[in-house]
Amino acid sequence: MSVVISSFEYNMSREKKKTRTLPEPDLFATCPNDGNILEFYSGQFESVYVLLHPFIRAVSIEPGRFCPETYPSKTEILESCLAVEWREVANLTELTDINQIDIGLRTGIHGLATEFENKDYSNAITRLEESSNIIRPCEGDVPELLQNQLFEALQQIGQAWLWVGNEFGTERKLEWIDDLKGDYSFPSHCNLFTPDKSLLVTTHWDSHFSFLCSKRETIQKILSINPFEGFFCNEETEVYWSLRSPINYCS
Repeated sequence: MSVVISSFEYNMSREKKKTRTLPEPDLFATCPNDGNILEFYSGQFESVYVLLHPFIRAVSIEPGRFCPETYPSKTEILESCLAVEWREVANLTELTDINQIDIGLRTGIHGLATEFENKDYSNAITRLEESSNIIRPCEGDVPELLQNQLFEALQQIGQAWLWVGNEFGTERKLEWIDDLKGDYSFPSHCNLFTPDKSLLVTTHWDSHFSFLCSKRETIQKILSINPFEGFFCNEETEVYWSLRSPINYCS
């Protein structure tokens, strides 16, 4: 029995073969784009801690340097700046909690749909910057002021190496942790995970916080070494938590 295939069907079949679709990224080396965080990591990580990226207090460097053309190196930031917690920002502004700070930061980068934006929150952060030497954190990457603190805590719990992976999990490089403490060139929106796949530090590309993923006991050990500002995800926490499952610890 012969089968006749039209030229249209033949060409469509060829086009499908040309289509390249990336495989699903490994959970131990990637970040959710949206939705429930613990559900996303189910079966891989027991707990996730949201690490809030600190604001930056410019002590001995011009605040005007913090723009894409002249952004300071990591070494410069560590030598000339201090971290400012979101709690302090809430005290220095009319913002009452970290939910409003998160919404204000996201509004400032046009990271929310229009109906979720809040210009008042965003303007409060802008006024703080204009009246002080405090600069908002950058989105999408583990900030310089947290990197070495994280690396040292990981070393203290027995880790010596980290895989440094790109955003989509298509490239990764194994690095000795000490080599990451200088002005290392991290890929944008990178994922950092341990060789035994037991721990991940990752940053949502449109957010001013990172996710620390591991066993709860491991995360608590890290927090006992350095009490990073943030909170543990619960069953309802989503990537856009300030809109859907707010945390009110600043109020």
